[in-house]
Amino acid sequence: MATLAAVFGAATKHSKCMGYCSRLINTTFSRGAHQLTVRDALNSALDEELERDNTVFILGEEVAQYDGAYKVTRGLWKKFGDKRVMDTPITEMGFAGIAVGAAMAGLRPVCEFMTYNFSMQAIDHVINSAAKTYYMSDGKVTVPIVFRGPNGSSAGVGAQHSQCFGAWYSQVPGLKVISPYSAEDNKGLLKSAIRDSDPVVFLEHELMYGVSFDVGEEVLSKDFLVPIGKCKIERPGKDVTLVSHSKPVGTCLEAAKELAAKGIECEVINLRTLRPLDDETIFQSVIKTNHLVVVEGGWPQCGIAADISARIMESPAFNYLDAPVLRVTGADVPMPYAKTLEEHAIPQAKHIVTAVKRVLGLP
Repeated sequence: MATLAAVFGAATKHSKCMGYCSRLINTTFSRGAHQLTVRDALNSALDEELERDNTVFILGEEVAQYDGAYKVTRGLWKKFGDKRVMDTPITEMGFAGIAVGAAMAGLRPVCEFMTYNFSMQAIDHVINSAAKTYYMSDGKVTVPIVFRGPNGSSAGVGAQHSQCFGAWYSQVPGLKVISPYSAEDNKGLLKSAIRDSDPVVFLEHELMYGVSFDVGEEVLSKDFLVPIGKCKIERPGKDVTLVSHSKPVGTCLEAAKELAAKGIECEVINLRTLRPLDDETIFQSVIKTNHLVVVEGGWPQCGIAADISARIMESPAFNYLDAPVLRVTGADVPMPYAKTLEEHAIPQAKHIVTAVKRVLGLP
């Protein structure tokens, strides 16, 4: 740890994307006992795991003295110091490689990408070093690392900062891929990810950090964990199954509320984990509702929705379908910069409502 601290002793004072980061930062942390923002949930999970296990450390651009580009690491550097929370130079390939090496040596790094779009600079370490080492070493070398940061579409930041990497990373054997929605998801799954012996890609959503959720007392506990690889049924229903992950789960709930007013009851499934995928929960829901619409913010080709559609085709649940599976996805174009075009490129509740009516054969 001392060597790592020396490497990153001089913290970067330059923000790679200060302009768009600052517009999205809400530095007011939630106060209510049963209200928790996604930002607070992540911050709490990191705080608790740093305190619980002295092999855990955080590194990334501006995670320490600046408190993180999105303030997820707020206060942690002051509490735990340079050896546990480290600012790095602006080199994703460099600090991701050092983090993977530290994991191989027995530490538990949490490696933050300021946005997952920048993880492309480090993808060789994520895929060829982290994901494949356990297999290639015949199980002798584990890589207990968490890569985390904002993923998916933002607001007015253009094509190079608005991509969802869920489908990219979930294709890779050796990785676990998490795409949480709520504060409960983010806290419980991040804690589970840090404790896991496998490399985990943790895909937060940039527009969800300041969103508050009602949580029970158990979520506020230091012992709260959410199991990796298990869906959550956010809303039970009998007429059609809606499956989604990350921010679009909220869009599905919005559509389900609108459809309920028309007498259509949607079962909304929050995937939480993309790899391993809890397809059994999806199959059982489809057997009950006989209809399926899959919603994601990423592109349609080779996406999560396409994979789920194929799994349904190959499973006994296919025999229970009364209509073909429909997908509601992001538009098959790079994200437009203009706000009016951006809205057309991201799944909206009205698109889900239309898809549900179509799958049910309604006008």
